[in-house]
Amino acid sequence: MNIAFNKPFITGNEEIYIKDVLLKNKFSGDGHYTKKCHQWLEKNIAAKKALLTPSCTAALEMAAILADITPGDEVIMPSYTFVSTANAFVLRGGVPVFVDIRSDNLNIDEKKIENAITDKTKAIVVVHYAGVSCEMDEIMKIANNYNLLVIEDAAQAIGAYYKDKHLGAIGNFGCFSFHETKNVSSGEGGALIINDEQFIKRAEIIREKGTDRSRFLRGEIDKYTWVDIGSSYLPNEITAAFLYAQLEASQKITQKRLKIWNTYHNAFEGLEKKQKLKRPVISKFAKHNAHIYYLILENADIREKFIQILKENGINVVFHYIPLHISSFGKKLGKLSENLKNTENLSERLVRLPLYCDISKKDLDMVILAVKQFYKN
Repeated sequence: MNIAFNKPFITGNEEIYIKDVLLKNKFSGDGHYTKKCHQWLEKNIAAKKALLTPSCTAALEMAAILADITPGDEVIMPSYTFVSTANAFVLRGGVPVFVDIRSDNLNIDEKKIENAITDKTKAIVVVHYAGVSCEMDEIMKIANNYNLLVIEDAAQAIGAYYKDKHLGAIGNFGCFSFHETKNVSSGEGGALIINDEQFIKRAEIIREKGTDRSRFLRGEIDKYTWVDIGSSYLPNEITAAFLYAQLEASQKITQKRLKIWNTYHNAFEGLEKKQKLKRPVISKFAKHNAHIYYLILENADIREKFIQILKENGINVVFHYIPLHISSFGKKLGKLSENLKNTENLSERLVRLPLYCDISKKDLDMVILAVKQFYKN
Protein backbone atom coordinates (compact mmCIF):
# COMPACT_ATOMS: atom_id res chain seq x y z
CA MET A 1 0.00 0.00 0.00
CA ASN A 2 1.20 3.49 -0.82
CA ILE A 3 -1.10 6.40 -0.06
CA ALA A 4 0.36 9.60 -1.51
CA PHE A 5 0.34 12.86 0.41
CA ASN A 6 -0.87 14.79 -2.63
CA LYS A 7 -2.15 14.06 -6.13
CA PRO A 8 -3.14 16.84 -8.56
CA PHE A 9 -6.78 16.79 -9.68
CA ILE A 10 -7.44 16.72 -13.42
CA THR A 11 -10.80 18.07 -14.58
CA GLY A 12 -10.70 16.64 -18.13
CA ASN A 13 -10.72 19.98 -19.94
CA GLU A 14 -7.00 20.69 -19.56
CA GLU A 15 -6.06 18.68 -22.65
CA ILE A 16 -8.87 20.22 -24.72
CA TYR A 17 -7.77 23.77 -23.90
CA ILE A 18 -4.09 23.02 -24.46
CA LYS A 19 -4.91 21.59 -27.89
CA ASP A 20 -6.82 24.80 -28.59
CA VAL A 21 -3.66 26.78 -27.73
CA LEU A 22 -1.71 24.66 -30.21
CA LEU A 23 -4.32 25.34 -32.89
CA LYS A 24 -4.25 29.07 -32.18
CA ASN A 25 -0.45 28.97 -32.50
CA LYS A 26 -0.01 31.58 -29.74
CA PHE A 27 2.16 30.25 -26.91
CA SER A 28 3.61 33.28 -25.14
CA GLY A 29 1.91 35.18 -22.33
CA ASP A 30 -1.28 37.26 -22.27
CA GLY A 31 -3.11 35.27 -24.93
CA HIS A 32 -6.70 34.02 -25.05
CA TYR A 33 -6.57 31.79 -21.95
CA THR A 34 -4.54 34.20 -19.86
CA LYS A 35 -7.25 36.80 -20.44
CA LYS A 36 -9.97 34.27 -19.55
CA CYS A 37 -8.15 33.50 -16.29
CA HIS A 38 -7.87 37.22 -15.54
CA GLN A 39 -11.61 37.67 -16.12
CA TRP A 40 -12.47 34.66 -13.96
CA LEU A 41 -10.30 35.86 -11.07
CA GLU A 42 -11.57 39.44 -11.24
CA LYS A 43 -15.18 38.27 -11.24
CA ASN A 44 -14.95 35.53 -8.62
CA ILE A 45 -12.54 37.22 -6.25
CA ALA A 46 -14.05 40.68 -6.77
CA ALA A 47 -10.65 42.17 -7.59
CA LYS A 48 -9.93 45.45 -9.31
CA LYS A 49 -7.26 43.69 -11.40
CA ALA A 50 -5.81 40.18 -11.67
CA LEU A 51 -2.53 39.36 -13.41
CA LEU A 52 -1.28 35.82 -13.91
CA THR A 53 2.35 35.21 -12.92
CA PRO A 54 4.68 32.22 -13.24
CA SER A 55 4.37 31.56 -9.48
CA CYS A 56 3.14 33.01 -6.20
CA THR A 57 6.79 33.87 -5.55
CA ALA A 58 6.72 36.10 -8.64
CA ALA A 59 3.46 37.70 -7.47
CA LEU A 60 5.02 38.46 -4.08
CA GLU A 61 8.08 39.95 -5.78
CA MET A 62 5.83 42.20 -7.85
CA ALA A 63 3.99 43.25 -4.68
CA ALA A 64 7.31 44.14 -3.04
CA ILE A 65 8.24 46.37 -6.01
CA LEU A 66 4.80 47.99 -6.02
CA ALA A 67 5.09 48.59 -2.27
CA ASP A 68 8.32 50.47 -3.04
CA ILE A 69 10.35 48.47 -0.55
CA THR A 70 13.85 49.96 -0.24
CA PRO A 71 16.88 48.93 1.84
CA GLY A 72 16.13 49.11 5.55
CA ASP A 73 12.34 49.13 5.22
CA GLU A 74 10.71 46.75 7.69
CA VAL A 75 7.97 44.35 6.67
CA ILE A 76 5.91 42.60 9.36
CA MET A 77 5.06 38.94 8.70
CA PRO A 78 4.72 35.57 10.43
CA SER A 79 7.78 33.35 10.71
CA TYR A 80 5.60 30.28 10.13
CA THR A 81 5.42 30.53 6.36
CA PHE A 82 7.20 29.53 3.16
CA VAL A 83 10.49 31.27 2.39
CA SER A 84 9.02 33.18 -0.60
CA THR A 85 6.99 35.34 1.80
CA ALA A 86 10.22 36.82 3.14
CA ASN A 87 12.45 36.46 0.08
CA ALA A 88 10.34 38.77 -2.07
CA PHE A 89 10.98 41.67 0.32
CA VAL A 90 14.57 40.77 1.19
CA LEU A 91 15.39 40.99 -2.52
CA ARG A 92 14.42 44.69 -2.35
CA GLY A 93 16.56 45.23 0.77
CA GLY A 94 13.62 44.88 3.16
CA VAL A 95 13.92 43.53 6.69
CA PRO A 96 11.41 40.84 7.71
CA VAL A 97 10.05 41.47 11.19
CA PHE A 98 8.68 38.19 12.50
CA VAL A 99 5.54 38.16 14.64
CA ASP A 100 4.15 35.17 16.51
CA ILE A 101 1.11 33.19 15.36
CA ARG A 102 -2.15 32.53 17.15
CA SER A 103 -2.45 29.20 18.95
CA ASP A 104 -5.84 28.46 17.41
CA ASN A 105 -5.68 29.05 13.63
CA LEU A 106 -1.87 29.33 13.23
CA ASN A 107 -2.16 32.73 11.53
CA ILE A 108 -0.30 35.90 12.45
CA ASP A 109 -1.52 37.17 15.82
CA GLU A 110 -3.23 40.46 15.01
CA LYS A 111 -2.91 41.53 18.66
CA LYS A 112 0.89 41.48 18.38
CA ILE A 113 1.29 43.40 15.14
CA GLU A 114 1.08 46.90 16.58
CA ASN A 115 3.98 46.31 18.99
CA ALA A 116 6.18 45.35 16.02
CA ILE A 117 5.58 48.63 14.16
CA THR A 118 8.45 51.16 14.05
CA ASP A 119 9.13 54.27 12.00
CA LYS A 120 10.78 51.94 9.44
CA THR A 121 7.72 49.75 8.92
CA LYS A 122 6.38 49.85 5.36
CA ALA A 123 3.96 46.92 5.09
CA ILE A 124 2.24 44.02 6.78
CA VAL A 125 2.25 40.64 5.06
CA VAL A 126 -0.40 38.20 6.25
CA VAL A 127 -0.45 34.49 5.41
CA HIS A 128 -3.80 32.68 5.40
CA TYR A 129 -2.50 29.34 6.63
CA ALA A 130 -4.33 26.24 5.35
CA GLY A 131 -6.86 28.48 3.59
CA VAL A 132 -8.15 29.82 6.92
CA SER A 133 -8.44 33.59 7.10
CA CYS A 134 -6.48 35.92 9.33
CA GLU A 135 -8.49 38.45 11.35
CA MET A 136 -8.55 40.94 8.50
CA ASP A 137 -10.74 43.69 9.97
CA GLU A 138 -8.32 44.21 12.85
CA ILE A 139 -5.27 44.00 10.59
CA MET A 140 -6.69 46.51 8.09
CA LYS A 141 -7.57 48.85 10.96
CA ILE A 142 -3.98 48.76 12.22
CA ALA A 143 -2.62 49.28 8.70
CA ASN A 144 -4.89 52.27 8.13
CA ASN A 145 -3.93 53.82 11.47
CA TYR A 146 -0.23 53.65 10.60
CA ASN A 147 -0.54 54.21 6.84
CA LEU A 148 0.88 50.77 6.00
CA LEU A 149 0.27 48.58 2.98
CA VAL A 150 -1.20 45.09 3.44
CA ILE A 151 -0.11 42.20 1.24
CA GLU A 152 -2.10 38.98 1.52
CA ASP A 153 -0.04 35.86 0.92
CA ALA A 154 -3.07 33.87 -0.19
CA ALA A 155 -1.03 31.04 -1.70
CA GLN A 156 -3.27 28.45 -0.04
CA ALA A 157 -6.49 30.41 -0.14
CA ILE A 158 -8.28 30.12 -3.49
CA GLY A 159 -11.97 29.60 -2.72
CA ALA A 160 -11.62 30.76 0.91
CA TYR A 161 -13.23 33.78 2.57
CA TYR A 162 -13.04 36.25 5.43
CA LYS A 163 -16.69 36.88 6.30
CA ASP A 164 -18.13 37.57 2.81
CA LYS A 165 -14.86 38.67 1.18
CA HIS A 166 -12.66 36.36 -0.84
CA LEU A 167 -9.16 36.15 0.57
CA GLY A 168 -6.68 38.08 -1.52
CA ALA A 169 -9.24 40.81 -2.22
CA ILE A 170 -8.99 42.63 1.13
CA GLY A 171 -5.46 44.04 1.38
CA ASN A 172 -3.78 46.28 -1.18
CA PHE A 173 -2.44 43.17 -2.92
CA GLY A 174 -3.22 39.46 -2.89
CA CYS A 175 -0.87 36.72 -4.08
CA PHE A 176 -2.10 33.26 -5.14
CA SER A 177 -0.27 30.04 -5.89
CA PHE A 178 -1.32 27.47 -8.47
CA HIS A 179 1.50 25.07 -7.65
CA GLU A 180 0.89 21.35 -8.06
CA THR A 181 0.15 21.01 -4.33
CA LYS A 182 -2.59 23.65 -4.31
CA ASN A 183 -6.36 23.09 -4.65
CA VAL A 184 -6.39 24.72 -8.09
CA SER A 185 -3.20 23.98 -9.98
CA SER A 186 -1.32 24.56 -13.20
CA GLY A 187 1.80 22.70 -12.06
CA GLU A 188 3.55 26.00 -11.42
CA GLY A 189 1.76 29.32 -11.52
CA GLY A 190 0.43 32.24 -9.57
CA ALA A 191 -1.53 35.48 -9.70
CA LEU A 192 -1.19 38.98 -8.36
CA ILE A 193 -4.47 40.55 -7.24
CA ILE A 194 -4.53 44.35 -7.14
CA ASN A 195 -7.24 45.92 -5.01
CA ASP A 196 -6.07 49.53 -5.17
CA GLU A 197 -6.49 51.10 -8.61
CA GLN A 198 -3.50 53.43 -8.20
CA PHE A 199 -1.16 50.41 -8.60
CA ILE A 200 -2.68 48.83 -11.72
CA LYS A 201 -0.80 50.78 -14.37
CA ARG A 202 2.59 50.23 -12.73
CA ALA A 203 1.85 46.54 -12.10
CA GLU A 204 1.35 45.98 -15.83
CA ILE A 205 4.66 47.71 -16.54
CA ILE A 206 6.61 45.73 -13.93
CA ARG A 207 5.14 42.49 -15.27
CA GLU A 208 6.24 43.39 -18.82
CA LYS A 209 9.97 43.82 -18.05
CA GLY A 210 9.51 47.47 -17.13
CA THR A 211 7.90 48.43 -20.44
CA ASP A 212 4.50 49.86 -21.34
CA ARG A 213 3.88 46.99 -23.77
CA SER A 214 0.44 46.22 -22.31
CA ARG A 215 -0.78 49.66 -23.32
CA PHE A 216 0.72 49.14 -26.79
CA LEU A 217 -1.12 45.83 -27.23
CA ARG A 218 -4.39 47.56 -26.30
CA GLY A 219 -3.74 50.21 -28.94
CA GLU A 220 -3.39 53.04 -26.40
CA ILE A 221 0.09 54.02 -27.64
CA ASP A 222 1.80 53.52 -31.00
CA LYS A 223 5.04 52.03 -29.60
CA TYR A 224 6.32 50.75 -26.29
CA THR A 225 9.56 51.42 -24.46
CA TRP A 226 11.44 50.98 -21.16
CA VAL A 227 9.77 53.12 -18.47
CA ASP A 228 10.40 51.42 -15.09
CA ILE A 229 12.07 48.48 -13.40
CA GLY A 230 10.50 45.09 -13.98
CA SER A 231 11.03 41.51 -15.03
CA SER A 232 9.38 38.78 -17.09
CA TYR A 233 6.41 37.90 -14.91
CA LEU A 234 4.15 36.38 -17.59
CA PRO A 235 3.30 32.66 -17.64
CA ASN A 236 3.01 30.95 -21.01
CA GLU A 237 -0.34 30.33 -22.67
CA ILE A 238 -0.24 26.54 -22.20
CA THR A 239 0.00 27.05 -18.44
CA ALA A 240 -2.94 29.50 -18.58
CA ALA A 241 -5.05 27.04 -20.58
CA PHE A 242 -4.43 24.31 -18.00
CA LEU A 243 -5.25 26.75 -15.19
CA TYR A 244 -8.49 27.92 -16.78
CA ALA A 245 -9.80 24.33 -16.79
CA GLN A 246 -9.02 24.18 -13.07
CA LEU A 247 -10.59 27.54 -12.27
CA GLU A 248 -13.81 26.50 -14.01
CA ALA A 249 -13.97 23.48 -11.68
CA SER A 250 -12.79 25.27 -8.55
CA GLN A 251 -16.12 25.08 -6.73
CA LYS A 252 -16.36 21.35 -7.43
CA ILE A 253 -12.77 20.88 -6.23
CA THR A 254 -13.46 22.77 -3.00
CA GLN A 255 -16.57 20.69 -2.27
CA LYS A 256 -14.68 17.43 -2.81
CA ARG A 257 -11.90 18.54 -0.49
CA LEU A 258 -14.32 19.77 2.18
CA LYS A 259 -15.98 16.37 2.24
CA ILE A 260 -12.63 14.69 2.90
CA TRP A 261 -11.64 17.35 5.44
CA ASN A 262 -14.89 16.87 7.35
CA THR A 263 -14.46 13.09 7.34
CA TYR A 264 -11.08 13.50 9.02
CA HIS A 265 -12.40 16.11 11.42
CA ASN A 266 -15.28 13.94 12.60
CA ALA A 267 -13.08 10.85 12.86
CA PHE A 268 -10.57 12.46 15.22
CA GLU A 269 -13.02 14.19 17.55
CA GLY A 270 -12.70 11.40 20.09
CA LEU A 271 -8.91 11.58 20.18
CA GLU A 272 -9.10 15.33 20.76
CA LYS A 273 -11.54 14.83 23.64
CA LYS A 274 -9.05 12.39 25.16
CA GLN A 275 -6.40 15.14 24.75
CA LYS A 276 -4.23 12.96 22.51
CA LEU A 277 -4.08 15.60 19.78
CA LYS A 278 -5.61 18.85 18.56
CA ARG A 279 -7.65 19.26 15.39
CA PRO A 280 -7.64 22.38 13.19
CA VAL A 281 -9.61 25.37 14.43
CA ILE A 282 -11.71 27.31 11.92
CA SER A 283 -12.34 30.82 13.21
CA LYS A 284 -15.95 32.05 13.16
CA PHE A 285 -15.08 34.75 10.64
CA ALA A 286 -13.49 32.24 8.22
CA LYS A 287 -14.89 30.09 5.44
CA HIS A 288 -12.04 27.76 4.57
CA ASN A 289 -11.27 25.75 1.43
CA ALA A 290 -9.98 22.48 2.93
CA HIS A 291 -6.48 23.07 1.62
CA ILE A 292 -4.77 21.22 4.47
CA TYR A 293 -5.88 18.81 7.15
CA TYR A 294 -3.37 18.82 9.96
CA LEU A 295 -3.11 17.47 13.47
CA ILE A 296 -1.22 19.04 16.38
CA LEU A 297 0.42 16.19 18.31
CA GLU A 298 1.63 16.23 21.90
CA ASN A 299 5.30 16.93 21.23
CA ALA A 300 8.05 16.70 18.59
CA ASP A 301 9.11 13.17 19.62
CA ILE A 302 5.59 11.81 19.19
CA ARG A 303 5.33 13.54 15.81
CA GLU A 304 8.56 11.93 14.64
CA LYS A 305 7.35 8.51 15.71
CA PHE A 306 3.90 9.16 14.19
CA ILE A 307 5.37 10.05 10.79
CA GLN A 308 7.73 7.06 10.88
CA ILE A 309 5.03 4.51 11.74
CA LEU A 310 2.51 5.80 9.22
CA LYS A 311 5.16 5.80 6.49
CA GLU A 312 6.06 2.22 7.41
CA ASN A 313 2.41 1.47 6.74
CA GLY A 314 2.59 3.12 3.32
CA ILE A 315 0.91 6.39 4.32
CA ASN A 316 2.77 9.56 3.40
CA VAL A 317 2.28 12.16 6.10
CA VAL A 318 4.52 15.22 6.40
CA PHE A 319 5.28 18.14 8.67
CA HIS A 320 5.36 21.70 7.34
CA TYR A 321 7.51 24.82 7.59
CA ILE A 322 10.66 25.19 9.64
CA PRO A 323 10.03 28.70 11.05
CA LEU A 324 12.00 31.30 9.13
CA HIS A 325 13.40 32.99 12.22
CA ILE A 326 15.32 29.87 13.27
CA SER A 327 16.83 29.28 9.80
CA SER A 328 20.41 30.44 9.24
CA PHE A 329 19.35 33.13 6.75
CA GLY A 330 16.37 34.21 8.84
CA LYS A 331 18.68 34.77 11.83
CA LYS A 332 21.01 36.80 9.62
CA LEU A 333 18.44 39.04 7.90
CA GLY A 334 15.31 38.96 10.04
CA LYS A 335 14.23 40.71 13.18
CA LEU A 336 12.09 39.37 16.02
CA SER A 337 9.31 41.48 17.45
CA GLU A 338 9.27 39.29 20.58
CA ASN A 339 9.53 35.67 21.66
CA LEU A 340 7.75 33.47 19.07
CA LYS A 341 6.70 30.73 21.46
CA ASN A 342 3.58 29.63 19.55
CA THR A 343 5.46 29.48 16.27
CA GLU A 344 8.24 27.34 17.72
CA ASN A 345 5.98 25.08 19.74
CA LEU A 346 3.28 24.39 17.16
CA SER A 347 5.62 24.00 14.18
CA GLU A 348 7.34 21.10 16.00
CA ARG A 349 4.03 19.31 16.62
CA LEU A 350 2.10 19.79 13.37
CA VAL A 351 1.65 16.93 10.90
CA ARG A 352 -0.33 17.00 7.64
CA LEU A 353 -2.46 14.13 6.39
CA PRO A 354 -3.09 13.08 2.77
CA LEU A 355 -5.82 15.22 1.22
CA TYR A 356 -6.65 15.26 -2.49
CA CYS A 357 -9.85 15.01 -4.52
CA ASP A 358 -9.27 11.51 -5.86
CA ILE A 359 -8.36 9.80 -2.61
CA SER A 360 -10.49 6.65 -2.40
CA LYS A 361 -12.78 5.87 0.51
CA LYS A 362 -10.66 2.80 1.18
CA ASP A 363 -7.46 4.87 1.42
CA LEU A 364 -9.16 7.55 3.52
CA ASP A 365 -10.41 4.88 5.93
CA MET A 366 -6.90 3.39 6.06
CA VAL A 367 -5.40 6.75 7.07
CA ILE A 368 -7.99 7.21 9.80
CA LEU A 369 -7.48 3.63 11.04
CA ALA A 370 -3.70 4.07 11.11
CA VAL A 371 -3.98 7.26 13.19
CA LYS A 372 -6.33 5.60 15.66
CA GLN A 373 -4.16 2.48 15.79
CA PHE A 374 -1.12 4.61 16.55
CA TYR A 375 -2.79 5.96 19.66
CA LYS A 376 -4.28 2.62 20.63
CA ASN A 377 -0.80 1.12 20.68
